[in-house]
Amino acid sequence: MNNIFGLTIKELQAELAPFQLPAYRARQIAEWMYRKGARSFEDMTNLPKKLRSDLASSFVIGRPREKDRLDSADGRTTKFLLEFADGTAVETVLMRQPYGNSICVSTQAGCNMGCAFCASTLHGMARNLSTGEILSQAIVIEDMLRAEQQGKVDTVVIMGSGEPLMNYEHVLAFIRLLHEPYVLGMGYRNITLSTSGIVPNMYRLAEEGLPISLSVSLHAPNDVLRSRLMPINRKYPMKDVVQAACHYAEVTKRRVTYEYILIDQLNDGEAQARELVALLRGQLASVNLIPINPVVERQLMRPSAGRIRWFEQYLQEHHINVTVRREMGTDIQAACGQLRNKHIKD
Repeated sequence: MNNIFGLTIKELQAELAPFQLPAYRARQIAEWMYRKGARSFEDMTNLPKKLRSDLASSFVIGRPREKDRLDSADGRTTKFLLEFADGTAVETVLMRQPYGNSICVSTQAGCNMGCAFCASTLHGMARNLSTGEILSQAIVIEDMLRAEQQGKVDTVVIMGSGEPLMNYEHVLAFIRLLHEPYVLGMGYRNITLSTSGIVPNMYRLAEEGLPISLSVSLHAPNDVLRSRLMPINRKYPMKDVVQAACHYAEVTKRRVTYEYILIDQLNDGEAQARELVALLRGQLASVNLIPINPVVERQLMRPSAGRIRWFEQYLQEHHINVTVRREMGTDIQAACGQLRNKHIKD
């Protein structure tokens, strides 16, 4: 049976054509799936009973099951491991911020980018996620928040496991669906996509006409070090990545964020700070410093608090907009891939 979760109203209408239904039925079904938490057609009480039965014999509403869940001690962060019908599992994180609820969604099961600091790559990539599978992560959390009277999903960051721009079509369809009033009605400016620097698709994204925020995983100020940390740099060198990011900022008028993981005695020294300033000076951009969340298998350590402060102050003194990422969920291993890897090992 066809899975209809993740379809637009227009796509739903095409699927429902054999039933010769009024056009408004597609919107009703979409609103039940995306806004009212329907897990089956039987939940859709404003549809005739016979129609519900007929639809149930032809379609499924493919939602994942909660395989595992971890809640941080301070109650601000919840990490979900969601499993789809084929047994594939992905992580999604809810962060309860002062400005609202933010979620981090995955776009691939695992990752094949091979970054030296990341847990997501340890077992490679299983597969791309479909539009519906990406969307279902947001809907599951939206339903939970509504049931627990904790508000709604206010912002989405596409920064979970996987490289979003290597699953381009499904990710763009997900972003457009999030914006639809029959889904979450989310403003594009409340959506951030993070990429390791897939240059052709960075240019492609700039031409989509979507004012989403772009984050670029930089993590090093020169090609030698970046290639060591991020093998993708050998295909798309840093100069080309930064040029594509500048183009994105110019076209969209949106400030680009460069993510920079701070690793003790590797990329957190004065030489690297000086190179980073030279690389980014004058751009419509900011730097988000991320003290590394150590992954046992990677044996990379975080700098001291004093060293982190020094690096931040150096950038500030040289007129680079900089923030240090607010840490959330360290007690539940909220970094990408850690919970999924635990279950793979089990």
